[in-house]
Amino acid sequence: MNLKEKLVASFMAFEEMVDIDSPVHDIRSDAFKIFEDEGFPTKKQEAWKYTSLNSLLKTDYSVFPKKDEVLEFRDVKPYFIHDIDAYKIVFVDGKYASHLSQTTHDGIDVCLMSSALSKPKYRPIIENYFNKATQGDSLSSLNTAFSREGAYIHIPKNKLVDKPIQILHFATGKESALMLQPRNLVVVDENSHVQIIERHQSLTENPVLTNSVTEIFTNKRAIVDYYKIQNDKQTSSLIDNTFIKQKDESIAKVHTFSFGGKLTRNNLNFFQHGERIDSTLKGITIIGDKQHVDHNTLVHHIEPNCESHQDYKGIFGDNATGVFNGKVVVEKEAQKTNAFQANNNVLLNDKATINTKPQLEIFADDVKCSHGCTIGQLDESAMFYLRSRGIPEKEARGLLMFAFSNNVLDSVKIPEIKQRITKLIAKKLGVNIGFEL
Repeated sequence: MNLKEKLVASFMAFEEMVDIDSPVHDIRSDAFKIFEDEGFPTKKQEAWKYTSLNSLLKTDYSVFPKKDEVLEFRDVKPYFIHDIDAYKIVFVDGKYASHLSQTTHDGIDVCLMSSALSKPKYRPIIENYFNKATQGDSLSSLNTAFSREGAYIHIPKNKLVDKPIQILHFATGKESALMLQPRNLVVVDENSHVQIIERHQSLTENPVLTNSVTEIFTNKRAIVDYYKIQNDKQTSSLIDNTFIKQKDESIAKVHTFSFGGKLTRNNLNFFQHGERIDSTLKGITIIGDKQHVDHNTLVHHIEPNCESHQDYKGIFGDNATGVFNGKVVVEKEAQKTNAFQANNNVLLNDKATINTKPQLEIFADDVKCSHGCTIGQLDESAMFYLRSRGIPEKEARGLLMFAFSNNVLDSVKIPEIKQRITKLIAKKLGVNIGFEL
């Protein structure tokens, strides 16, 4: 039985487990029909031309964990941004871990998707927002079909959330191979501001495949600052599907830091529904061995007087492969659009590969749009300058790498995250940098 056949059989069992009177029952069923018809994406599809899932799909994943595993805080402390006070929503093998979490309903809702899907008081939000941003592709539809648990965050009007929210997913290895499908819904109402940190982390060498979907809605003048830390083991793979809908004068920023994992695919989609909207997408990728990271982005400018800014840096060594497929679409009505897109990459040897495809589709005539990509190696003259001042070669390379990625770190608003990412970069490059950015 291949993975698709297993998921078909598992969905029948899943439908018996969940409440058929759920407000999303029909949505689940319709979504699964899409997955049944389309199956897993292949390299024949243009958007997946450089990323194959074949090696992952051969694994016999458990879809529903058989055992509950209890973790102690000391087991997972290194993966928290633990030097800041934060709300925490923690999942272990796809199940909520209350003893590791700190949720709230005090003026805001930071809680569980399972509660939101089952309790009547959340029904208006679910009916208005759940599955309203996804685009009906096969993998996000698969997640929708099995949607049951994840983070539910609703920030009402005029709220400045007093501390960041951390969403953490852990896999323990109690299953020989595990497939997880978390579903997150973030709704930020007018004039509110929230910071969110998300991480998927395996604690085992057993294979883990995560197919995650996050829907984010930023209403008028709302601000969302979202950070994704991807530094998993090389037996774990992540397909991250994030959809963001913005309304007038809202600001949404997503920073993605991809350092670990066997295969990582980030599908990041912004849709601007209003004027004077600002969208920011930034990322740093540093991988080696046979790792594979694919950033697939879309910014859809629909109305006038909006901005978007994309800046992705990649450093690839050994036999690593990187992909950047970024698209900016400017509709005819979206005059006065200001869109910038850049993808800059460094290959540390001849075996590393980067496939980059920045794209602009512009149907308006009064816009300021630019895009570009670079692929190269370290600047030899800069290396010579540092070596001539007594800096060892390894540290000199590390300094140049920090300089290369620094403009992405400059826009990080949480100092503790900037410090953590700085240390992760130093560890990934194998240098002792001697300072924190």
